[in-house]
Amino acid sequence: MKIENNTVVTEFILLGLTQSQDIQLLVFVLILIFYLIILPGNFLIIFTISSDPGLTAPLYFFLGNLAFLDASYSFIVAPRMLVDFLSEKKVISYRSCITQLFFLHFLGGGEGLLLVVMAFDRYIAIYRPLHYSTVMNPRACYAMLLALWLGGFVHSIIQVVLILRLPFCGPNQLDNFFCDVPQVIKLACTDTFVVELLMVFNSGLMTLLCFLGLLASYAVILCYVCRSASAGKSKAISTCTTHVIIILLMFGPAVFIYTRPFRALPADKVVSFFHTVIFPLMNPMIYTLRNQEVKTSMKRLLSRHIVCQMDSIMRN
Repeated sequence: MKIENNTVVTEFILLGLTQSQDIQLLVFVLILIFYLIILPGNFLIIFTISSDPGLTAPLYFFLGNLAFLDASYSFIVAPRMLVDFLSEKKVISYRSCITQLFFLHFLGGGEGLLLVVMAFDRYIAIYRPLHYSTVMNPRACYAMLLALWLGGFVHSIIQVVLILRLPFCGPNQLDNFFCDVPQVIKLACTDTFVVELLMVFNSGLMTLLCFLGLLASYAVILCYVCRSASAGKSKAISTCTTHVIIILLMFGPAVFIYTRPFRALPADKVVSFFHTVIFPLMNPMIYTLRNQEVKTSMKRLLSRHIVCQMDSIMRN
């Protein structure tokens, strides 16, 4: 079916995060530091989990995928934002805007579903430990991974199709530093009330239900763990607490942005900045710093690398 669209706007002008040069410089340095320090750390997590035979449990399999999704997510907005800080005119083409919006919700939706899968993994590990290896077998883990990628794609393609049907005939100034649904819809040359309701249902309601469901499930799990007298009690509490922190970082800003009518608020840009740039880089690092097995494996991997480098220098 051909999508009818009377779009005449070929590009959008991004107004950016702020007009203050001092704040722009501060944000530029902050993002650059995060990229130079934390992003390589995320790739180190992925490499450590994929190369260590001792980290083959489903928990680490999903952690590696979380690090991959967050690293990929950080490439959608931040690099262009860094370039825009150095440009006088911040312009993005209509196609690039739609592409950015698609990947933003594709990876974001996939990560939200991944956190649901990780909650299910912890539930089985704590409530049904004897059935854990049977339920969370490699085939089931890959099936869940495929399902969450597919879910993210369906969620994102719905957003894109709805926007592609809207006519854009001006103005073309986007009051943000990237392309996202609330700001793009407001530039359409038509009544967008129905589309906004569909968007809120697709993004907002799904986000809110996942958020409340995850908080409730971890509350139940933590209550069960606290009442138990098992040997791995402290480890289970630490793991679940870390998951809750990541859920708050991931879903808190998303609930603020997508579960209300698309009206601009002063805090929107700041919340979006942390949601799209800062938190995705921090999530895997937060998890790793609270996981002794991954930290030990990373130290062992780095030690081997240093020893190999020293041997190579001595031979030369």
